[in-house]
Formats: sequence, C-alpha cells, structure tokens
Amino acid sequence: MFDKIDLSQMGKMFEKAQEEAKKLQEDMESKEYIAKSGGGLVQVKANGKGEIIDIEIDDSLLEDKDSMQILLISAVNDVLNMVQEDKKNMAMQMFGKLGGFGR
Repeated sequence: MFDKIDLSQMGKMFEKAQEEAKKLQEDMESKEYIAKSGGGLVQVKANGKGEIIDIEIDDSLLEDKDSMQILLISAVNDVLNMVQEDKKNMAMQMFGKLGGFGR
C-alpha cells in the first residue's frame, strides 16, 4: 500500500509548503486595510495582524459623541472584518497550492 510513496519527496513538499505559508503570513502582516463610515467622517486603519494603527475623526463629530461612537464602532468592525476575510482568502489560497500533493 505504501510502497509507492517517496518519503524524501514528501519532506521536500512539506518544506516548500512551510516556506509558502511563512511568505503568505509575512505578506498578510505587511498589508494595511482602511474602512470609512459616515461618508468618510471616520476612518480606521488596521494592519494584517488585526491591530488598529490609525483612526481619523472629522472635527464635525467632536461635539456629537453618540454619532462619533456609532461611526467609530462601525468603521472598526468593518476594518477587522476586512482583515479576517483576507486571512480566510490567504488560507484558501494556501490550501489550493497544497492540492498538488497527490500529483
């Protein structure tokens, strides 16, 4: 049953897959994502690690705390969803490349 499996080839394939995964992770972490809400009154920027790295709030919202909170929450949720969606896409891309194991 296992007599046709070349273990040295499998090891090389796993090493290549690990290298590819590391490269995709580094690419992901270097990306930046921006979400806006309220027609651009609030803008939130995150990196690929899902860390918020910048927030811009239009001066017109400084006296309307409730609106500012709502728009800020919306923009933060949107940008974090963007990061998560991109992570899922990267994982799918990685698994697609691993599909070559059986060939």
